[in-house]
Amino acid sequence: MNRSSIKKFYNFLKFRRNFTRYGLRKARSYEIVLFWLKSILNRTQFLILSGILVGITCGLAGVVLKSLVHYIHYVITYKVHFEEQVLFHTLFPFLGIVLTTLVVLFIFKGQDRKGIPAILYEIAQNSSVVSSVKMYSQIVQSAITVGLGGSAGLESPIAVTGAAIGSNFAQTYKLDYRERTLLLAAGATAGIASAFNAPIAGMMFAFEILLTGVVFSDFLPLVVAAVCGSLVSKVLLKESVLFQFSTRTPFDYHNIPFYLLLGILCGLYGRYYVLIAKYVDQWFHHLKFGRIQKAAIGGAILSVLCVLYPPLFGEGYDTIKAITNGQIQEVIANSFFQFIGYHEWVVIVFVLLICLLKAFSASITIFSGGNGGNFAPSLFAGGLVGYAFALVCKQLGIPNVPESNLVIVGMAGVMSGVLYAPLTAIFLIAESTSGYDLFIPLMMVSVISFSIAKWFSSISPDLENLARQGKIFTREHDRNLLSLLYVPDLIDKDVQLVDVHASRDELAELIRTGKRNMISVIDGKKLVGIISMDDIRPLLFSDAGYDLLGISHLAKPPATVINEFDNVYTVVKKFDETGAWNLPVVKVDGEFVGFISKSAVLNSYRQLLRSHSG
Repeated sequence: MNRSSIKKFYNFLKFRRNFTRYGLRKARSYEIVLFWLKSILNRTQFLILSGILVGITCGLAGVVLKSLVHYIHYVITYKVHFEEQVLFHTLFPFLGIVLTTLVVLFIFKGQDRKGIPAILYEIAQNSSVVSSVKMYSQIVQSAITVGLGGSAGLESPIAVTGAAIGSNFAQTYKLDYRERTLLLAAGATAGIASAFNAPIAGMMFAFEILLTGVVFSDFLPLVVAAVCGSLVSKVLLKESVLFQFSTRTPFDYHNIPFYLLLGILCGLYGRYYVLIAKYVDQWFHHLKFGRIQKAAIGGAILSVLCVLYPPLFGEGYDTIKAITNGQIQEVIANSFFQFIGYHEWVVIVFVLLICLLKAFSASITIFSGGNGGNFAPSLFAGGLVGYAFALVCKQLGIPNVPESNLVIVGMAGVMSGVLYAPLTAIFLIAESTSGYDLFIPLMMVSVISFSIAKWFSSISPDLENLARQGKIFTREHDRNLLSLLYVPDLIDKDVQLVDVHASRDELAELIRTGKRNMISVIDGKKLVGIISMDDIRPLLFSDAGYDLLGISHLAKPPATVINEFDNVYTVVKKFDETGAWNLPVVKVDGEFVGFISKSAVLNSYRQLLRSHSG
């Protein structure tokens, strides 16, 4: 039997063992095939295959959600008159938030962790294991919320759904943490790519937001997942459903002053947006009502806003498309502003009011109980900021204002300032508009806006609380790994103890029979000090020293102590500050628990570094 035959026979035996281990009840026909493929393919080949399958699945999920919501909005916007729209805008947003809250409470048992923070939390705190429920719960919840007029976006729910699909695929085929995280990111990448038909933007989203602080050398699964997700939406979705813009003018370097000013405006608006979101979140958090009552309050407020300003209804992409196509009169005709009349300053006031209120409507939708994200609201608001800026410039008599370009580039600017994702914003707008000739203004505006946002807050306010608690990864890679270590797991409780009032003979016996280099001196259960063998050894061979072998004289207070609730980052700082190799751990009441050695921390860190780096 030649070597090739032996290898095939070995692979067959391995497949048979795995098939028996996983059991017939769990096996499906396609799973049997995939388990067999896993046994004969190498790691890279199987990951590429996994990326293709995850990408197609996530692309289909994105298509289903986008199509459903788009159809509902199409019926309300184009099939009924304004008077009937008022009725829909009064009732639907309220129902959307309340129904979503009821679904979360009674169908999904209160599991409402949502948005990008949810994905980052699972990566850092749950070894990239995402509940299988999230493969469909986010679609159901966001379809109800946004489909019925919630002023939020579908992209974050699609990303969470994709992450859940990728994670559960990896769990099914018993992949380790590195591969699981990679496929989680691939799923989210495919979701974003399908939502916008923008594969490069999907990849930038993964590298810029999801894989922050996690070192991976693999990227091919992300590429194929992004391509597959984008192709699925391209084939199955109509262009009217996709986030696509075709109206623009070529870039002219003489217009650079416009883009510089727009970058500043986008950065300031982005800061306004995140502050409003923070305020609304705190307001709902402190309300002394149950979740259903909060949803009713939020839904009622949102309904009022949508009646007064219909562009706040839903994602708002149709409004931006109408504006870029010069159809602002149609937008105003579907609002109460039609009774005021069409004048340039009326349009400016109308647009500015929508800009200011979009931050409120999106935050109310998300924090009162709805499900959605800030992708669409930030793009919507950015387009309106650019449009308002262009109108003001025209009113001031400034010639050659690149109106459509300012709308398009403004979307990238506000998205950069709100999501802290300038690369994602740049490639998203470039791909969605086929506006690669606008790369220079896109980069200028996005970088300025992002820099202003970073000047106010070094980390996205959306992630600030989790980052402060050490529950998500940041760009400090060492600190990320240390956050995965837990003090209780590092404590050595096999220690030598002696009472402070013990006799010299008891101490001598402990020294003679003990195997540790340190003896902990306690009074009851509290730590008094530490006796080191290095300190006591010279005294053992000195008559004068032996007379001084009183325990209270020999015990030295530790350089510092570790509290049982300290995080490992604090522990490392204490080791650095004291230069000690071993430090005692005590409870809040002073009870001695054991020791942590620098060796234990370093060994655990090395193991994590090995498993988290590619």
